[in-house]
Amino acid sequence: MQNIVTMFQIHKLREDWELMPTALTLEILMHETKERSDTTLSEMTGLDVAVVTRCKKLLSYPKHYQELMLDPNPDKRVKADFFIELYAVRNDRTVNSMKWFSKNRFTRTMLDKYRERKSGLKAVTDFRLMKQYIGNARKAGKAALISARLKEYVESDSLTLEYLNIPSVNVSASARRISQAADKLHGSIAAINPEEYFGEEQMWKALDQLRKLIQRKLEEADRRIKG
Repeated sequence: MQNIVTMFQIHKLREDWELMPTALTLEILMHETKERSDTTLSEMTGLDVAVVTRCKKLLSYPKHYQELMLDPNPDKRVKADFFIELYAVRNDRTVNSMKWFSKNRFTRTMLDKYRERKSGLKAVTDFRLMKQYIGNARKAGKAALISARLKEYVESDSLTLEYLNIPSVNVSASARRISQAADKLHGSIAAINPEEYFGEEQMWKALDQLRKLIQRKLEEADRRIKG
């Protein structure tokens, strides 16, 4: 046990420290102690909880992908960040429910696209945008459409990430944010005691401008305003 903790200390001190060696050491520790809690593992190893979480994400990949992160040739080695960022999409519940989806095939294809800079996949953080597009589609009830588009994106080298950006979905996401903001503002305004705020001219002016804007937008949308 002490030897394993010492190994963690060595990993942290190395200037060329990569996450995968640490993840493999963590795997040994989890196997020996049967411990799985990120917080407890952090206390046992001296690693930040966030580092433990990232290591466990790397350990979820098959061994041949782990070996790519350990390649002694820097030109062939794949940075751990690629697999960490991909994890959010690879394990997305909507994506995993898609009938055509295969984790290994998807991972292999995304790695090829990233290495060869195909389909506009230039940075590992692009997977965050992919995750956002998928999440917005799910919330808008467009799971079938985003499934079809993601499949086409995976199979094509000409389509870019923007193909996953469904315009109507973006509108739906924006509408939800506006609704949430309106509900919050409604509560704040409802709580106003006019007598206490009687002299706050700037506030009353702003509310009047907002009223006129809302009325205009309702009229433009042909929404009847009930008096």
